[in-house]
Amino acid sequence: MVDRDVLRTAGALIAGALAVIFDTTITSIALPTLVDELHSSVSTVQWVSTGYLLSLGVVIPLVAWAQARTGGRRLWLIALCVFTAGSILCSLAWNAASLIAFRVVQGVGGGLMLPLMATLVMQAARGRDLGRTMAIVSLPAVLGPILGPVLGGVILHWLDWRWLFWVNVPFCAVGVVLALRLLPDDPPTGGVRLDLPGLALIAPGIVGLLYGLSNVGDAGGFGRADVLVPVIGGVVLTAGFVWRAARGGSGALVDVRLLRHRPVASSAAMLFLSGASLYGAMLLLPLFFQQARGASVLAAGLLLVPQGVGSLLSRGLTGRLMDSLGARVLVAAGFVLVGLATVPFALAGPHTADGWLLAALLVRGLGLSVVTVPVMAVAFIGLARAEVPHASVLTRIAQQVGGSFGTAVLAVILAATHSFERAFWWAVGFTAIAVVLSLLLPGRQAPAQSRKPTSTEPDAALTR
Repeated sequence: MVDRDVLRTAGALIAGALAVIFDTTITSIALPTLVDELHSSVSTVQWVSTGYLLSLGVVIPLVAWAQARTGGRRLWLIALCVFTAGSILCSLAWNAASLIAFRVVQGVGGGLMLPLMATLVMQAARGRDLGRTMAIVSLPAVLGPILGPVLGGVILHWLDWRWLFWVNVPFCAVGVVLALRLLPDDPPTGGVRLDLPGLALIAPGIVGLLYGLSNVGDAGGFGRADVLVPVIGGVVLTAGFVWRAARGGSGALVDVRLLRHRPVASSAAMLFLSGASLYGAMLLLPLFFQQARGASVLAAGLLLVPQGVGSLLSRGLTGRLMDSLGARVLVAAGFVLVGLATVPFALAGPHTADGWLLAALLVRGLGLSVVTVPVMAVAFIGLARAEVPHASVLTRIAQQVGGSFGTAVLAVILAATHSFERAFWWAVGFTAIAVVLSLLLPGRQAPAQSRKPTSTEPDAALTR
């Protein structure tokens, strides 16, 4: 049974986190509408999504430092208020340029909130029932990308595009009230200086990677300069940060020495692949129903509901199994389910019954939770309390870059072949690779106690 304090902390955070995750996908379905309503071009309006994504990339590496300086509760409230202000400003935008600028403001708040939620809940759990705890933490991460297009389709069918952003406000208002009432007040640790040289490397490094990958679809591949230059630059800068941080000790902006710890390293690798599989497929599925099956925007969104239902059904059981069986078997089985449930879309013809595809989506949703919960939980095995924020940042970066990579690759395949069949087979390929690599995850007897924390904090290491 999950500790009551953990439930209180998670309950205080979920409403705000859902708004942030919804926003990563809800606008993608609205791009044609925004082009018409704002009297702008597709290339310009695309920055509504790209600007938000890049803003997330800049802010995420700062979370561990910011939490140490301000305390988790205060930082959460600041981030939630920034995100709320950005949402209100977006709903009041008067042209494409103002909307893009206000989306960047949203991204600042969202980039702080995403890793911070996992940090606060895992610190509250103190190493107990990590699987069950992560089943709660992962709820926004699993449901957001799936239900975002659904919510977007409903809003665009019945309401004005500005409600895509107004809808965040009640979520955020509830989030502020719950945080004030339920989140414990944790004072800042102090004495942590901002690693400015590290920030100068990692922030543009992540931005370069995300920006380059976001250009792949329009470029039709990876060979154009606006893809190669930012991606190569991003890789070089990120590698420079890793080299410097590995030598710089505990003062680094993100403690990359945690990647020497097998659970953290394997979790980051698997989150890269699960991000590619989840977000890449979420590009394909709405387009498939609209272009290949003739569904409206609203119908395409509603057809994705079974995937969300499947994720909800398996989430709680997965958390309990993670605590008893470990991550390796569950993640491999989950990726097998995801891969098998994607095959019907690769084989679908014009006369394939919708019922079969909806059943496949239900199974796919079951598999996504079976993957996401243990992969996210395993990163926190054997960590001291002070190391948890750094593990949250590392895994969030991996998932963010993986999602951009998967989306970019599948967009190129779809654009080059004009074939959903081939694009879905590539999505199946991602999951096949992930099944093999999932064998690197810790099994039931995870080496949680054998490791010396890189931090000097006296807190006990977290265990499964």
